[in-house]
Amino acid sequence: MGGLLSVSYGTVFWATVAFLVVAFLLKKMAWGPILKSLEERSQGIENALNEAERARKEMSKLQAGNEQLLREARDERDRILVEAKALKDSIVSEARTKATEESTRIIAAARVEIDNQKKAAITELKNQVASLSVDIAEKLTREKLTDSEKQKALNESLIAEIRSN
Repeated sequence: MGGLLSVSYGTVFWATVAFLVVAFLLKKMAWGPILKSLEERSQGIENALNEAERARKEMSKLQAGNEQLLREARDERDRILVEAKALKDSIVSEARTKATEESTRIIAAARVEIDNQKKAAITELKNQVASLSVDIAEKLTREKLTDSEKQKALNESLIAEIRSN
């Protein structure tokens, strides 16, 4: 039986030895570096995934930090606006108070000036009336000075009038 499908122990032995030698060489020369390369590649992928996760967490922290900064900036803006409104109200109130005080002072000064002008006008009017009275009296007395009794009576009545005023 020496056919194609017949098995000979020598062929099986040498095929097994050849297979083991090829397997040993492949393990030493090919599978080791291939497995090492695959392990390095797997480690690199794992490191990249870990780095991506770390970057995602950091981005999340940064986003939270940015949101916190925005909140703080808005709060600061609102606080500044409230302070500015209070300052504006204070300035307006102070200006109104000063304007009221100034107008009151001006009105009081005007009243004092009016009173002074009124007193001056009354004094001037009295002086003019007195001057006119003296002129009239002088003219009358010139006419009546001819009689000494009438002159004496006239002088006494004028002196009494002046004292009563």
